[in-house]
Amino acid sequence: MTGGRSGIGEAAARAYAEAGANVVITGRDEQRGEQIVASLTKDGARARFIRADLARFEDVRRLATKVEHVDVLVNNAGVFPFAPTHEVESEEFDATYAVNVKAPFYLTGAFAPRMAADGGGAIVNVTTMVASFGFPGLALYGSTKAALELLTKTWAAEYGPQGVRVNAVAPGPTRTPGTEPMGEGLDQIATTLPLGRPASAQEIANAALFLGSNEASYINGAILAVDGGRTAV
Repeated sequence: MTGGRSGIGEAAARAYAEAGANVVITGRDEQRGEQIVASLTKDGARARFIRADLARFEDVRRLATKVEHVDVLVNNAGVFPFAPTHEVESEEFDATYAVNVKAPFYLTGAFAPRMAADGGGAIVNVTTMVASFGFPGLALYGSTKAALELLTKTWAAEYGPQGVRVNAVAPGPTRTPGTEPMGEGLDQIATTLPLGRPASAQEIANAALFLGSNEASYINGAILAVDGGRTAV
């Protein structure tokens, strides 16, 4: 579980733990990561934290070697800068693509063959509704997640024959610590949706758990919209 120390990632880690999974979460904040692990193990789950900054390729490579057996990989970690295209600096561009595209690309390449060798598995990528349409200020973020959605379909075709399913969850506006800086802007975006409200992190986590479970055993290459109906309008 990349990016499992807050928001959607933390909610998904808890959902998988409650379902009986042995959870490994990653992130840059070691103190916060260990707090989450402590709360999970207190409830009887098996969990551990591995510190990794996914903007640093050496950390991504180290993460791939520190976890040997994986049944389900959730590529959740992401950064979402909000700025007009002409204000995006080169360093920010590179860091966003490193975390949102390069890290899941490498981790999938590392873990999918191991899953296949072990008899199968599942990969769940977390994208966004703005991977499917243009939204002012989100050109950089949306383009990285559009790339991840294309990779989801490609990996489904590439690894599906080997017993590894690859799908994605595409959330709409979601209330998390990461979206707090948006303030009322999050609610304003949500008013454009048929359901008219932001999602909770748990609602997105439920979808990520489903796609990684045996209940989704015949789903491969799908982009599951969890966006309050945005794809319907």
